[in-house]
Amino acid sequence: MIKSKRSKSAMWGKKILIGSALVLGAVVAYAAPAKMSHDLQATKSGPVDVIVQFNHEPGASDHQRVAGHGGKLKRQLGHFRGALYTVSAERLAELAADPNVTYVTPDRPLHGASTSSSAWTLDYHNETINTAAATAQGLDGTGIGVAVIDSGIANVSDLNGNNIVYSQDFTGQGSAADQFGHGTHVSGIIAGNGSASTGANDLYTFKGVAQNANLINLRVLDANGSGTVSEVIAAIQTAIQLQSTYNIRVINLSIGGPVWESYTQDPLCQAVEQAWKAGITVVVAAGNYGRDNAAGTNGYGTITSPGNDPYVITVGAMNTMGTPDRSDDVPASYSSKGPSLGDGVVKPDLVAPGNLIVSLYTASDTLNVQNAGNEIPTSLYETNGTSAASGSYFILSGTSMATPMVSGAAALMLQQNPTLTPDQVKATLMLTAFKHLQQYSIVTDTTTGQTFNEQADVFTVGAGYLDIQAALANTTLAPAAAGSALSPLAKLNASGQVVLTENGSSVLAGNDILWGSDILWGSDILWGSDILWGSNSTAGQDILWGSSAPLAASDILWGSDILWGSDILWGSDILWGSDILWGSNSTQIEASSVLWGSKK
Repeated sequence: MIKSKRSKSAMWGKKILIGSALVLGAVVAYAAPAKMSHDLQATKSGPVDVIVQFNHEPGASDHQRVAGHGGKLKRQLGHFRGALYTVSAERLAELAADPNVTYVTPDRPLHGASTSSSAWTLDYHNETINTAAATAQGLDGTGIGVAVIDSGIANVSDLNGNNIVYSQDFTGQGSAADQFGHGTHVSGIIAGNGSASTGANDLYTFKGVAQNANLINLRVLDANGSGTVSEVIAAIQTAIQLQSTYNIRVINLSIGGPVWESYTQDPLCQAVEQAWKAGITVVVAAGNYGRDNAAGTNGYGTITSPGNDPYVITVGAMNTMGTPDRSDDVPASYSSKGPSLGDGVVKPDLVAPGNLIVSLYTASDTLNVQNAGNEIPTSLYETNGTSAASGSYFILSGTSMATPMVSGAAALMLQQNPTLTPDQVKATLMLTAFKHLQQYSIVTDTTTGQTFNEQADVFTVGAGYLDIQAALANTTLAPAAAGSALSPLAKLNASGQVVLTENGSSVLAGNDILWGSDILWGSDILWGSDILWGSNSTAGQDILWGSSAPLAASDILWGSDILWGSDILWGSDILWGSDILWGSNSTQIEASSVLWGSKK
């Protein structure tokens, strides 16, 4: 999903004592000035582009006030309570002290959350998630608008002109056409019609989950797959503005960036919440940092923004193992794991196929130019095919690929029942997700020989594996109100055990019955009558991973020195300062094009 900078050294090097009884789930007392983000501390001089959030929607008088602090308006952001300005670094503290200003952040870079791979295989994702059940009911996404906020969408045969109903560029390059390749691949997963693989000589047809959904193409990533937070916010605002015109019911965000602050302050999180409250289901990639063990957390605590927001549907990735039978599927080793940093939001919400996914591309895409081996051979889907590269289909891996599967599923649900609210869509997908996953698995990267111990716990697979058939068959709905399906919070109880707790008025946690006779995340049962992890219990008031689990929560996430212990969190030089994890001097753990070898 994202390509962010990460240190190869320990994630927390030095430590700051911020209290011996730090409680997970509460908003942490951050070390930086209350109204200015940590990553601005490293900028000491010169102009810097910042997103300034206000306590109201800004107008001309607010722009003038910022000008009084030496700032210049660079981009208005619609009805978002903020705007983009260029301000001298020397005057940032002065600007943050303005009583009308609630928070100041840099206009951070964002990237798509995919990786490259040259392994040739069928992924069978439609079979795994039971897309055929929708087809049998005549559901194909007709009439539902899905806004794809990404690198644009190319003009390819599997996405004919009828699919793409609106296009707009936010990069300033003047065209909404995809030059990178990420957005086209994502769009094919949502709404590809399979025309390039449909015919008498075709053995397999590559179709989107909701083939007839309308795509709203909002380009925010350039030819190198890079963009900024302000561009994404502007695109979200446009989706809200065009909501009634194109019946935009879903936003797909297969992009993201580091978590620098609480979701209550993060401008991108605030923007996705605005769309959610406007009635648009927002589906977000979890991130591709599940292999990051720099802090000794085995990839836990690596969910990216805005996937850390409790409103949105955050999607992790599964590996179908190249079979249509989901019983052998395992979590993708790179898929980011929860809970979210600082806030302790339980993420991801669910998982979908994301490994070695076949979808659309064009030969001129940057991704293809850099990774020509990702083109699948025509023999993979044609009777008389050869080793020659397909001119239509290309393999990518990542939570970027899992996310549009859930977006497509949401479109099918909304076609079936247009009255569903975002919270009802989210809660239904989580309730009906397939939960009989392999408890433990060992994943081997066949290129590097690395092995990774995976477990299908709540911070890795959330509520389970996307199941479209079960979601469409569900008839009992959660409350309609925005916020009724907020993702739960993870905390430690008095005995030092990890428990899931209620988040506001959400139905997704607590000791009350969610639907019918089962409890989703209550004191005794995780999901109905089946226990997903451990020999006795799973979440609630007992234990998270059972007595035989290889990864105990007390050793990974909440020790005295790790993720939420007594010594750490955010300072100017620690987690996201100038030298450590995502700062100005850190090194990338992944290459520019191939993240973790050719097979994952």
